[in-house]
Amino acid sequence: MRKLAITTLCFVLGFLCYLTLLSAEKVFRSDWQLPQAIDQNHTPYRLVLITRDMETPFWDKVGKGALAQAEKDGVSLEVWGSYGNNQEDFMRKMEIAIHSKVDGIIIQGLDTDEFKKMAKIKASFYGIPIITVANDVPMSESLRKTYVGSDQYLAGRMIARQLLTDMGSKGNVILMYGDQQEYYQKQRLSGIQDVLKNYLNVKTIYAETSDTREQVIATTQDLLNRMPEVDAFIAVNANILGAMIQEIGKRSQVEPYHIYSFDDGPESMSLLTQGKLDGIIEQSPEMMGKISVELIVEWLKGETVPLDMNGHFTDIRFLKAMDEQ
Repeated sequence: MRKLAITTLCFVLGFLCYLTLLSAEKVFRSDWQLPQAIDQNHTPYRLVLITRDMETPFWDKVGKGALAQAEKDGVSLEVWGSYGNNQEDFMRKMEIAIHSKVDGIIIQGLDTDEFKKMAKIKASFYGIPIITVANDVPMSESLRKTYVGSDQYLAGRMIARQLLTDMGSKGNVILMYGDQQEYYQKQRLSGIQDVLKNYLNVKTIYAETSDTREQVIATTQDLLNRMPEVDAFIAVNANILGAMIQEIGKRSQVEPYHIYSFDDGPESMSLLTQGKLDGIIEQSPEMMGKISVELIVEWLKGETVPLDMNGHFTDIRFLKAMDEQ
């Protein structure tokens, strides 16, 4: 019995030695490799683009540029937004993005206390970088990383200089803008004012309105009643353009008036093609989307830190009605 136990023990020890030698041989074989570590750089970042103007020509182009660049960079990008400038829905989507802990947010800036508080406090708390696109908000009030879009002050100057070329250095000009007085509107107005203030015979009339169609029509009616000698209109907020031109057309032909705006309204390009506008500032929305994604990915990878807080300006040009005909 004792011999059997010793024999069994020797067999077990021998088998264990065999397994040990076999494992050692596998370790030291020249063609054996350790498992590769997971490369965190290949983990796709989750980005979101949020706008207040879904399915409009301008913002469709922003989204197209952003999606193309996201695919190129191998990151995930979703385009969210509200319709008809629904600010409550817009802010809700921004909050959802923050609480979902996405890696980065590219967003149409909204110059309100609620937006700036959410960007400055909530997004910063979660460490989520924010880039404003097309419409900016002051960096000090929002802590956004950078802005990508047009130089709105320069755009205002361009439109004012074209007005003077077309109208001459004498006339009455109505500047219509939204009653929320957003930052991009203030910049456009500042550029227009800095050009026109040097012409004493050009009278500027400031008209504030909400961007509901009914209110724009009512405001335009009132202006035409009080100032029948008006020579030109500039729709600083392009969202009011369609209703404004509709009401002008009811009173008289639009041809005698010099009418200008920007291409970020839903009806801007079609009105220009129809000859109801003398010209617009044409921006570069696809490039805005592309550069926004490029920059936020560079920031996330630590390749460009910090981003230029003054912003990255994309190309603009003045487009006349005759160019579209």
